[in-house]
Formats: sequence, structure tokens, C-alpha cells
Amino acid sequence: MDSTSVVNTVKLSDRQISSLATKKIFFGHQSVGADVVQGIRDLMAEDPSLKLNIVASASPESIHAPAFVESPIGENRKPQSKNQAFAAILANGMGAQGGVAMYKYCYVDIDLSTDVKRLFDDYRNQVSALKSQYPRLTIVHITVPLTTVDMDMKSWVKILLGRPTIRDVAAKRNEFNQLLRQTYVGTDPIFDLAEIESTLPDGARSYFTRGTQQIYTLTPEYTTDGGHLNAVGRRAAATALLQILADL
Repeated sequence: MDSTSVVNTVKLSDRQISSLATKKIFFGHQSVGADVVQGIRDLMAEDPSLKLNIVASASPESIHAPAFVESPIGENRKPQSKNQAFAAILANGMGAQGGVAMYKYCYVDIDLSTDVKRLFDDYRNQVSALKSQYPRLTIVHITVPLTTVDMDMKSWVKILLGRPTIRDVAAKRNEFNQLLRQTYVGTDPIFDLAEIESTLPDGARSYFTRGTQQIYTLTPEYTTDGGHLNAVGRRAAATALLQILADL
């Protein structure tokens, strides 16, 4: 299926648009996050009633009006640097001011060497501390984005030889995301980016099977390079994010 034939028909309601216009939000991210922000801009271009003040800044405390403040934080492949950068930004003032804040890891932050449980425990401990320190702040959790797992001949040979492949990394990302869902579903807001990336508008999912598990992957219709979001994918992700933020 060509990505241009995929149409996401979900729209924001007038109530959701009005709600978004009253909120101050900070989003710390790297490249896939930038795709999502571009998706928000795409939605605004399509719908003149959606008027968000998108501000690129690592100092959200300096913005004294409703806005969607976004900035790169930390370094890719160093998830702890993102934990530290997010906490430092909140400590500069926004944590005490209140509002909505969120940050995400990138797919490259999880590799074959990653201790997934430790990574998640570090994230959970940080979030717990921040929530206690800043009771006026709402933190939105974000699942780790996915990649495609198209298998070339070398990958199939590695499987036959029992060697690690891109599918093993995909399984680790799914493990982290499942821990996040199990911990926060029903108690805290979650932007399930991984679910969106693996789900087409018709509800079909992109995955491979390992034992009895379905390991979800980025659907090829939403990407041009196997990791970043194309126009269709970023629009789907941006719509879902804005719906979650509007309903807080």
C-alpha cells in the first residue's frame, strides 16, 4: 500500500481545540518528536480553527501564556541524559508553575545492550520524584517509538545462526513499552506513540510473532526511512497527541 493512499480521518472536536488553546505544554524530544511537532503544524495548516502557539525553547518557564513549547533534550543513545535534561528544565521554573510536561526516548536509546528493566526503573523513579516535587504539574508518559524490521538476507542468516538481529532490538522496545503501559494505564495520561506507529487507520497492526508474543513494529506506510515519520505518520501521531492533551 502506498502511503499516499492511507487517509487518517480522525478530527479534533471544537471542544478539544478550545481546550488546547488554554494549556501550557512542554515537550522534550529528539528527531521523532520533531516529526510529531511537524505533524501538529500540518494539522494547523489544514484546520484554521486550530491555533496553537508553538514555541521552540528549552526555557518553558519564560513563556507566560498558553503555548506548546518544544525543544530537543539530551543526547540520542544516552537516555539518562534525557532524564537529566528534563528534570533540569522543570527545575528552572516550569515544574513549580505547573502545566503539562512530557519527554520521550528515541528508538536508538534502546539497543541490544540495554537493560530494559533498569532503564524503566530509572524513568519511573524520576517521574515519581518529579510528581512529588511538582504537584501542580501533569506529566504525560510516552512509549518508545518503533522501527520497521524488514529482513534482508544477512538478517535471515543471523537468525539461522542464533545471532542478534534488529528483531531482538524491536523486542526490547516492546518490553519497555509494555512496562510503561502496565505501570501507568488507568492512573496517568499516556501518549502511546508506539501503538499509533504500528496501527493503520483500518485497525490493522504491524508486528512479527516471537513465541506467543506479538512484537509490534513501525508500519511501512508511516515512514520513508524505517524510523522517522512521513507526512501520513506524523499526522496520525500529532492528532492522537493533541486529543490526549486536550482531554487532560
